[in-house]
Amino acid sequence: MAASLPALLADAQHLAATILLGEHGRKRYGTGDEFWQYRGAEAGDSLRAIDWRRSARADGLFVRQTEWKAAQAVMIGVDDGRSMTYAGAKSRPSKLRRAQTLAMALAILAVRGGERVGLTRLAEPPRGGEAQLMRLATALMDDHEGGEYGAPVPQVLPAGSRAVLLSDFLGDPAGVEKALAQAADRGVKGALVQVLDPDEESFPFDGRTVFESMSGALRFETLKAGGLRAAYLKRLAARKDQLRQMAARAGWRYYCHHTSDAAEPALLWLYRALEKGSS
Repeated sequence: MAASLPALLADAQHLAATILLGEHGRKRYGTGDEFWQYRGAEAGDSLRAIDWRRSARADGLFVRQTEWKAAQAVMIGVDDGRSMTYAGAKSRPSKLRRAQTLAMALAILAVRGGERVGLTRLAEPPRGGEAQLMRLATALMDDHEGGEYGAPVPQVLPAGSRAVLLSDFLGDPAGVEKALAQAADRGVKGALVQVLDPDEESFPFDGRTVFESMSGALRFETLKAGGLRAAYLKRLAARKDQLRQMAARAGWRYYCHHTSDAAEPALLWLYRALEKGSS
């Protein structure tokens, strides 16, 4: 774990650096630090509120207003099931490694944007600061026994927060549906990011093939793998449509990412999706 941690952080920091870090503020007067506008002084304004330097350039008095900004919580869930360790080629990262990298890059953007971030698998509440990033990276790289397919951790998300679930979503969808329903009840908006290897998307297998789960518990042999392609692709399309519908009912968004693709577009989509979900 210690050997992999620096590489994960380096990949995530490089990925995060490609995204123009925006702000999650709303354009209205409030208690933020970022300047918004000047307005004319009104009865009731204190002398301390008046911007004397700006007022000296005009005939009236002006008050400096800052933009309203409140720290929000971003909760991230990364599927650690055995199926996520699959990689169809040595030149591609595993689904788990890509999900971990996207999760950490998103956490870096959130923390540096002044927000709190946490993992759904941790009991600790979301926090801000650089130290939190190290805690999250360590937790993501923690090697513990998972099932064949992962499921969202049944944790109560902070009301009004935003959340991201990264998984291949190839297991029982009942856990995902339950998690989304609970999130919707608490006003939590977010996104489902389905991470797939391109082999899982195209099913390039033909002839005699032995299919085995990552744990080795499931095994299936066929002499005509190509004959299974149509049925497999139909079921995969049905699963994607089911995920889209579940996300839509909860007010969430859905995105499918392939490990053969660059990670930057996925992170940019995710970052923008969370910004829209916060408005």
